[in-house]
Amino acid sequence: MSEQIKTIGVLTSGGDAPGMNAAIRAVVRKALSNGVTVKGIKRGYAGLLAEEIIEMGRKDVSDTIQRGGTILGTARCLEFKEEEVQAEAAEICRKHGIDGIVVIGGDGSYRGAQALARHGINTIGIPGTIDLDIACSDYTIGFDTAVNTAMQAIDKVRDTSSSHERCSIIEVMGRNAGYIALWCGIANGAEDILLPETYDYNEQRIINNIIQNRKKGKKHHIIINAEGIGHSTSMARRIEAATGIETRATILGYMQRGGSPTCKDRYYASIMGAYAADILCEGKTNRVVAYRHGEFTDFDIEEALNMTKQIPEYQYQVSKTI
Repeated sequence: MSEQIKTIGVLTSGGDAPGMNAAIRAVVRKALSNGVTVKGIKRGYAGLLAEEIIEMGRKDVSDTIQRGGTILGTARCLEFKEEEVQAEAAEICRKHGIDGIVVIGGDGSYRGAQALARHGINTIGIPGTIDLDIACSDYTIGFDTAVNTAMQAIDKVRDTSSSHERCSIIEVMGRNAGYIALWCGIANGAEDILLPETYDYNEQRIINNIIQNRKKGKKHHIIINAEGIGHSTSMARRIEAATGIETRATILGYMQRGGSPTCKDRYYASIMGAYAADILCEGKTNRVVAYRHGEFTDFDIEEALNMTKQIPEYQYQVSKTI
């Protein structure tokens, strides 16, 4: 263990995700077991600038692993993009004796971590986002819970859609990534899945599909629409006008971010949190923890940010045929 690392901070930044508390808990307890003091930073980078910093012990993270959201709170902090603000944040870390910080969040949060590293504060990122859009990692904290929440909600909408012989457009989250939509589309047996990565905006094709299915005796038609495409309500109006079939839009929204995390999210977040604490205590910096090809590993932040991620072609083709 590096003698330079005596105190580490932990913060959550950007959108909250189920499993973040499991990651916080693991960071705190693993660091303490390494003989390192831990300080929690409330409300992300905004809280760091406001010096909302508390010391954390094992008891502070007791009874938190099953809770959704983040016990440290989170916020977006656009001013953190400014160089002078980043330098101020680094000075605040030094003022509070913080040698390194674990940042739990998405790619925007990593850019903030990268900035702190440039100013001499060791930083490690953990992928916490329901969108599954961190290119270096096959898993991101919160995705499993979010996709299961969405799947259960879509099952319920499908029940009423079938009862009323409707077409239902159900919009799921994911920003500009279509992973939640793809997984739900397959898991819920949707008739159409609209992904930002592949959608050609050929609405007539969808209309033709609805009409053909109705002629075959199908009583409902489920369309999973990704947030990155959006406009579900106006799309529903156009489809109803073109088909004569009652069409409703349901936007699941922020319910997908909440709720008690699944076993997978608790487990993976715990391992990632412990891993982050260990490599930070070893003196590593400017790294992102990842789960890749069945192993927990880490990447340089710059390398991670420059990586790209695509919807797996075979999985997309399967979604169109089954």
